[in-house]
This record gives sequence, structure tokens and C-alpha cells, in this order.
Amino acid sequence: MTDRPAVAARPVVVALTLALVGAGGLAVRPVAAQRSSYDVVIRNGRVLDPETGLDAVRSVGIRNGVIAAISRAPLIGRRTIDATGLVVAPGFVDLHAHGQDDENYRLYAQDGVTTALELEVGTEDVPAWYAARADGTLINVGVAASHLRARMLVLRDGGMAQGTLLPLDSAGRRAATDDEIAEIRRVIDRGLDAGGLGVGMGLAYTPAASKHEVVEAFRSAARRRAPVFVHTRSTGETDPGSSVEAYLEVIAASAVTGAPLHIVHLNSTSAASTPRTLALVTEARQRGLDVTAEAYPYIAGMTELASPLFDRFLTGPDSMFGTLMLPRTGERLTRATFLANRVPKERVIIFLNTPAMEALAITSPVTAIASDGGVRNGIGHPRTAGTFARVLGHYVRDTRQLTLMQAITKMTLMPARRLETLAPAFRRKGRLQVGADADVTIFDPATVQDRATYTAPALPSEGFRHVLVAGVSVVTDGRVVEGTRPGRPLRGTVRP
Repeated sequence: MTDRPAVAARPVVVALTLALVGAGGLAVRPVAAQRSSYDVVIRNGRVLDPETGLDAVRSVGIRNGVIAAISRAPLIGRRTIDATGLVVAPGFVDLHAHGQDDENYRLYAQDGVTTALELEVGTEDVPAWYAARADGTLINVGVAASHLRARMLVLRDGGMAQGTLLPLDSAGRRAATDDEIAEIRRVIDRGLDAGGLGVGMGLAYTPAASKHEVVEAFRSAARRRAPVFVHTRSTGETDPGSSVEAYLEVIAASAVTGAPLHIVHLNSTSAASTPRTLALVTEARQRGLDVTAEAYPYIAGMTELASPLFDRFLTGPDSMFGTLMLPRTGERLTRATFLANRVPKERVIIFLNTPAMEALAITSPVTAIASDGGVRNGIGHPRTAGTFARVLGHYVRDTRQLTLMQAITKMTLMPARRLETLAPAFRRKGRLQVGADADVTIFDPATVQDRATYTAPALPSEGFRHVLVAGVSVVTDGRVVEGTRPGRPLRGTVRP
């Protein structure tokens, strides 16, 4: 996203300028500082910082959870990590991570992720969500306030009692009254005031939500300059129900209200229309709208089979059911097995894209990388464990459709910038500079690779040698460090 407006110098950049001496963004600590002791020194790695453009062999000194030095000369630390031949990058920031428990955090960390955020769906109770993780987490976490979950709460959707993530009935299939829309907004507002990192919206799961209701939710976000993270309403090539129509709905809501817009998994909400939707996002940005997007590197998606999203299958041809696979068995569905398995909490893999459209979405300069991940007891989608390794292995090393710096930028700086206006803590994320948080991913570019598959979705990625969160190792020699919880809750600005 190189066309973003100029902003005031960030603290980490100021710190870099004052503390270091160097040329072309390559910095050297003064001699006296080099002799000081650091908590951790990462020695002789290929250090990449997407904001300054640094790409050179350096040593990194970490003190008190913060990057304290980046040096050509050796540094002394209580602990040293030899990164010779390895890439040292900012920890990856995943804007779209539904799996929010230890099982998922471990897989994310082994895929280089140091911050995993639930922003598409979010939660109806932001304080309770953070309280449930108050004892610490392996990696940094955060959540958005939720239009979708607020709708479930206010319209008394059956999914609330059944414990589903997504609507089952009324929230998806019934129009809200003006009074109910006002109450939905109050739920969203409370979540934002408690530090929610934006507003999550899943219009494909709430097809009965009117366009007026959508604009009202955007107005709540605009009040705080909070991004709206939207799963757009429909996917198709012809109107009504086209991807273009769905994108125009939310781009218009952003333009009218001034709320920043982030479109989730552009790959799966666009499919064959990807060239058209990318053009819409690009042109909106060129005209000054605050619109961003993300994509994941797989041709299949996954969601809850009982959700209203699949209502259209009931009247569709038999051929539609062959695009669906049960992740717990690996079987492709028929009309009969679709109906038999359409029960709360049952999830399904849906094959809806092509490698060409996937590649177009992943390599576009307007898309960040985000996983849409989540497994339960080892069952789910391979994107949970393998998204970031797949980009580095397939798109950078094997096919060279992205440069290493382009890929790192999509995984770190772009997602951090999406959130830093609402949540200033993200000004210290997604960078590897003096003054930035010491969230660091160290990997072997020659061997980094995803291993997860649709039938074995919880196989950890390989090639990530070390991952640090706030300067604390959470992955060492490719394995999760047991018993450590340095992750921090990340919130938007809290209103008293």
C-alpha cells in the first residue's frame, strides 16, 4: 500500500534516526552502546524492515521486550541466537484468526505469527473476550466489536444458545426493526468503547440485514475512525448477487460515513471476479478512500454448514454439493449428506476458486496476507497452520511471483498500518527498528514450507527456527516453548 497519505513521523522512526548512524536505512549503534549487554542478541541474520527498506546482514539487540539496537558490529547479550543464513523479520500480524485458543496459537506461532486477531466476526462482549485471556497467551491477541454477533444477540438467534460462531436462524433470515438496529448499534458502540479493534461484519451470513442497517453499523465505526472488517454479501459474476455489487455496497458505505473499510479474504469473495474487485479497491484508494483488503493462499474456504450462507444450496443443482468436503472425514458431500450434516457447529470445506485467481489476489499490491484460520481438535482448514509458510515457500521461493520484501510487507507492515490509527500499539508492530516491539520471526528461506493439507490440517509449518514475542522465545529450533505466555492483549483506544 504505497499510496497511503503521508503521516507524522512515528516514534519508532524517530528513535531509529536519533539512536543510529548509517546510510540508506542501514544503521550502526555507537561503539559505547555496542558494548552494553542486551537480553537477547540475534546475530548475523538477514534483517528485513519493510518500512525503512533495510535488507542486510545485521545483529539485533533486544532489551525489555523492545528492539534496542541494529548493528553491523557484534553485540553482547545474555542470550544469543545465531541467525547466520536465516531471515530475521518482524513477527507476522494476522488480521483474520478465528481460532483463539492454545491449540491455534501454537500453530500460528510455528507459522511465524506473533499477533493473531479476531476481526471479521469479532465478539458481542469485548470486555469478556479479553478477560477470558487475562492469564496470558502464547502470542499477542485482539478482537473487534461485532455487527454479526450483535445481530445474533439482539434478534435472539438460536446460534447464541447452540454456541455457534455464526447465525443459525433469525440473525441471518429476519430483517431488523428500527429499534433493533438502534440496539445493535449500542452493542457495537459498547464494544468499541471497551477497546474493540474495529467492527466485524459478515454480510454473507446475515443476508436479511438491510443496506440501511449496514450504513448504520458503519456510522458506529466512523464515530471512532474504527475499521470495518467485512465479509461481503455475495459472490457471483452476474447481478443481482455479484461480487462487484457486494463490493460497491460496502465501498459506498465507507464513502458516505467516512469509516475505514477492510474487505476480508478478497480471494474467496471474488473468485472469477477477482480482476474486477481488485480494480474497485485500487480505484477507491486512488480517489482517497480508506479501503484495504486481504487474501489467503488457498483455493478453498471453510465455514459452518448450518449458516444461512448455504441456503442457496437447497435449490441448487446436485453438482454444487461436490464442491463441499467434510474436514473431519475428507468426504465430498451429496445432497443427502449435505442435509444430514447441516447441524450446528459442523464445518465444511468449500472449493470455490482457481489457482490463477488465488495468485492474482495474493500478488496484488493492495492485499495483505491473513489466514482466516481456526482448527478444533486438529480438524479444520490447512490455512490455520500454513498460510504464511505457503506464501514464503510457493509465492516467493518456488514461483517468484513475490519478492521476499513484498511478502514480508504484506504479512507485517500492511496489517499493522490498518490498525495503528485506532490502536497506537500497532505503530510498534510490523517493523524491525529500534523502538519497535521485539516480536520477531526467524526463518530459513531455503526450507520454509507449509505442511498442512485438507486431510491433515494441523501439521505445523517447517522452516521457522525461532519466533519471539516481546523478546521472549515462543518457538525455539522449530518447536513451541512450553509454559511461556508473553503475548499481550491489543486494544483500540478505550473510552472511559
